[in-house]
Amino acid sequence: MTDKVTTIGFDADDTLWHNERLFRITQDRFAALLADHAGPDHLAERLLAAERRNLGHYGFGIKGFVLSMIETAIEVTDQKVPARVIADLMEAGREMLASPIELLPHAKAAVEAAAGTHRVVLITKGDLLDQERKLAQSGLGDMFDGVEIVSDKTPAIYAAIFERHGDGAERAMMVGNSMRSDVVPMIRAGGWGVYVPHGMIWEIERADPPHGSPRYRNLTDLSGLAALLSEIG
Repeated sequence: MTDKVTTIGFDADDTLWHNERLFRITQDRFAALLADHAGPDHLAERLLAAERRNLGHYGFGIKGFVLSMIETAIEVTDQKVPARVIADLMEAGREMLASPIELLPHAKAAVEAAAGTHRVVLITKGDLLDQERKLAQSGLGDMFDGVEIVSDKTPAIYAAIFERHGDGAERAMMVGNSMRSDVVPMIRAGGWGVYVPHGMIWEIERADPPHGSPRYRNLTDLSGLAALLSEIG
């Protein structure tokens, strides 16, 4: 079949290993530090707005998150945020960047099985050094035929990646926990998009499922990937 899947792309954060919970823990710490200036819900709204504004400047990842927290702290305190709060936020960021990796259930087995029958590529976005560190600690690095750390995930980027590492997007599949980044743009590029929910999702990563597409699938977890690949052929 000309549309047989030959290459599989895996997202990293919250698909292969835990990530979002670190951001939630740090955001709770942020709310505690600024409890005298703003309630947690209002602070969360202001932080999310700052993150949206700053994506084009800082990109995705921990460093942009920390800078957005600092910016929000300056705003909600009318530029009177104590230096110790800024120092605490910077330390929280360093702790996030040093946090050990914990693989999600079935992640290693799924990548290993896929690598036995297909080309496999890790496609992730975020801080370059942080993503390289996490991949090295994960123990999965040697299983991938290619690694792409990108500034964003768009149809054009997926098309270019799967031309480099496979037989084009039409014969490729992207597996991930983000409808906005892993599924929808991959389907728009002509490939398969497989949604594997994590349970925690950053608001910026939300999008409507492409239910009308014949190339959209969802799995409860990565243990179902092998059966899906057999079904698709």
